[in-house]
Amino acid sequence: MKFKLDGVSGSARACTITTAHSTIQTPVFMPVGTVGSIKSLDMSDMIDLLETKIILANTYHMYLRPGDKSVKELGGLHKFSTYPNSFLTDSGGFQAFSLSDISKADSGGIEFRSHIDGSKHYFTPSKVIDIQRNLGSDIMMVLDDLVALPATQERIALSIERTTAWAKESLEYHNATKSADSTQNLFAIIQGGTDKLWRTRSAKQLCALEFDGFAIGGLSVGESSEDMYETVEHTIEHMPDNKPRYLMGVGTPEDLIENIERGVDMFDCVMPTRNARNGTLFTSRGRVSIKSARYKLDESAVDEECECYTCKRYSRAYLNHLFRAKEISYARLASLHNLHYYLNLMKCAREAILADKFSEFKKDFYAKRSS
Repeated sequence: MKFKLDGVSGSARACTITTAHSTIQTPVFMPVGTVGSIKSLDMSDMIDLLETKIILANTYHMYLRPGDKSVKELGGLHKFSTYPNSFLTDSGGFQAFSLSDISKADSGGIEFRSHIDGSKHYFTPSKVIDIQRNLGSDIMMVLDDLVALPATQERIALSIERTTAWAKESLEYHNATKSADSTQNLFAIIQGGTDKLWRTRSAKQLCALEFDGFAIGGLSVGESSEDMYETVEHTIEHMPDNKPRYLMGVGTPEDLIENIERGVDMFDCVMPTRNARNGTLFTSRGRVSIKSARYKLDESAVDEECECYTCKRYSRAYLNHLFRAKEISYARLASLHNLHYYLNLMKCAREAILADKFSEFKKDFYAKRSS
């Protein structure tokens, strides 16, 4: 992987990340394809209409179904899904957190029961690497120990101890067993809740190691937005300038703008597609609840400033009708719009950074929403 810092505006950064499969310009939002597919969209939508350069797939879900070995036999994620650009795969740590009633972590890894058939499985740092190798992703995440907030000092301390130990084990295993022609990259995940001392400790321990990039994990799990922003700003002070910075599982358009300003390069979240399916559309003026009766006869586009496939062709009235009729095509059109909005927001943020006008861009972003 190659990393290049193209420009800054304050602490906001515009970078270029080059993997074996694509060139990614940051800030970048990665659509979430949990099972190797973005819900309601196909890869033609991702390539031709949305022009994405990287998407995320889920290690836990792909391991359970169809199985990472099956994916490898079918040529890896790229060939299996027909998506030619980059994949990032997460480690399964978040799934252990979100499915805590059927999972249990110990010093060696995470034991869990499948949400599909109840079968028992055990993720270790090395096994997670093996699974992601079979998937063939461009960026692999290490196994981490994520905790809900608020959490006790003792639980956060244990989380950091495990996360660092697992990261070291992952890196050593990856370096010792990777093939000479491997193009896969490995990112570590910084933990520590919203406690600055714990975040400092985790960041220093992990950033002293030779990972290809670093993620900030364990946020957007119950803390306030302000606590998240303060934690990110503090953590980034201890992260290297010459490697990608990835904030995991975040979030709203406001979250993206605030954290770009603080120096984050990469984001992912299910919010644009999940909200689309549930009737909430993002626009330059804020959110639109398309299921509202007020849009029944509204012939305008969802967002008059938007150039997405949906806005150029269909009205709010038609989308309102599709949603109320529970028509399958609604999910596709709404998801296309929301993802386009997120991706275009990243593109415009990058342009503002390169022009050293990110502060003005942020003010305009909020001014439109308040109007």
